[in-house]
Amino acid sequence: MTPRPATVTTRSAWQDVPRPKVRRFAAIAMAEAPALAEEILREIRREYPHLPEVLDESGEPMALIGIRRAIEVFVQHLEHSQHSEGRPTVPPGVFQEFGRGEGLGGRSLDSLQAIYRMGVRLAWRRFAEIGQRVEIPPPAMYELVDAGYEYLDGLVDQSVRGYAEAAARQAGERLRLQRRLMELLLAEHHRGDPADALTERAARIGWPLPGKVAVGVLLRPAREAVAPAVGQGVLLDMEYEQPRMVVPEPAAAGRPELLHRALTGWAGAIGPPVPLADAAKSLRWAEAAVRLMERDLLPVGGVLYCTEHTEALVLLQPEELIDDLALRCLAPLTHCGPTHGRRLAETLLAWLETRGGAPEVAARLGVHPQTVRYRLRQIRELWGAEIDDPDRRFELELVLRAQRLRGTLGEMRERG
Repeated sequence: MTPRPATVTTRSAWQDVPRPKVRRFAAIAMAEAPALAEEILREIRREYPHLPEVLDESGEPMALIGIRRAIEVFVQHLEHSQHSEGRPTVPPGVFQEFGRGEGLGGRSLDSLQAIYRMGVRLAWRRFAEIGQRVEIPPPAMYELVDAGYEYLDGLVDQSVRGYAEAAARQAGERLRLQRRLMELLLAEHHRGDPADALTERAARIGWPLPGKVAVGVLLRPAREAVAPAVGQGVLLDMEYEQPRMVVPEPAAAGRPELLHRALTGWAGAIGPPVPLADAAKSLRWAEAAVRLMERDLLPVGGVLYCTEHTEALVLLQPEELIDDLALRCLAPLTHCGPTHGRRLAETLLAWLETRGGAPEVAARLGVHPQTVRYRLRQIRELWGAEIDDPDRRFELELVLRAQRLRGTLGEMRERG
């Protein structure tokens, strides 16, 4: 049978101090705690004169209460440390509130931690004096220093929790205010004076009102994705089924590149730049582009700009009007059969776009010029003199371009 290893216990120097000396040390330290707390607070205010002063209900500084309570808890722990383990902990409240205050004030925890370290140094100086009076052995006093800084870690942990709570609360409040701002920006109809309301809401989140904006609509990836890091200044609302964003000054230096990097892996559309008051119009174009993307009529591999797909957005949206126009304009193709009708439509569109003769049209279509001449003669027979009318040619080109974008060139669809 394998023998079990012996348990090694290390007894601390503080635990070796006679109990009467420990009790006397603790009694003196507790008696001097109020004065020590006031001394520490005076030094803190001297080093950090701009530190805000917060009073409790009785008018006593919260900082003084926290320092005094921290000293008392530490001393009580020292007095009973021969019978307990672990570091002392101050009940949640004051130090958590300190961290919360730093967070709500928009400050970092660096200065707060520096203040805590100063407090530990001043407290150690007083405890060292008491230790000499009581004749506590130096090794035990050295342990007291380590215990003090370990205790400091606990106070910092509490402040960090308060700071995190404040940060989360502020982030939630900012999102709420940002959503209200976006709702007003993107509203089709405004009540009262929208300019004043926009100014007020934008000021509450520190958003400078831009001269122009572009509004984006995003399609969520198939897998769960974190919100894109679109950068400071871009308003993003992920609560919509299709997230929205408002891009200020979309043509500003570096903005397109930043958005491209941030939106990698996302799909969607960004509407045209418009004056701030017309943000809803940019949203309408972005939504229209997304609808076409969902039907595979626009590229879906990333986030596109509406200004780069003007033809598709103009020609593909009014489907009912285009289909009705197609029924009238392409009526001569009705009896040509699907394949021949499509070839004539291709030839007609190439002729309308090139305004050239048979060689130019043939080069575009990749067929023999004689084939084009044959088809053009048929087109003239089918449409007659109308083919030379500028208005009719414009309508024909409009219809045929729209059909080409849809992949339905030469087709006519009855809408029921």
